[in-house]
Amino acid sequence: MRGERPDHTLQPTALVNEAYLRLTHKDRIDWKSRAHFYAVACAEMRRILVDHARHRAAAKRGGPVQKIPLEDAAAYCTSRPEELLALDDALQQLAEWAPRAARVVEMLFFGGLTEAEIAEVLGISVRTVKRDWSAARACLYSQMGGGAV
Repeated sequence: MRGERPDHTLQPTALVNEAYLRLTHKDRIDWKSRAHFYAVACAEMRRILVDHARHRAAAKRGGPVQKIPLEDAAAYCTSRPEELLALDDALQQLAEWAPRAARVVEMLFFGGLTEAEIAEVLGISVRTVKRDWSAARACLYSQMGGGAV
């Protein structure tokens, strides 16, 4: 949330607090490592941000979702709920085709993890993370209105 506007309706403290509350209610999770915790926390933060965007979009009812280039998604995702919802839809489609690549995007974009941390979480090499990110970026670019890659 570093790049978001200062008056954003969901503050970083609120996001972390909500994620913490959701994680503490997951008593059935057998935490394997710190990396495993980060992976689950990234997924929870994605859900929170998407839920927040859905709530804001429902309140606005401003028309159809507009597609934007993937490069611009990070800048607009929470200030424009429609873009975050489009990214979430594109990630769900990517997850059907390449689940590991979708997890890489989720951890990079929503969790802010480094490529090395993602490699540790997923038990793969950093080079594989880079390949997955490259493939995912191309797929998401195409799905979000960037045209053919």
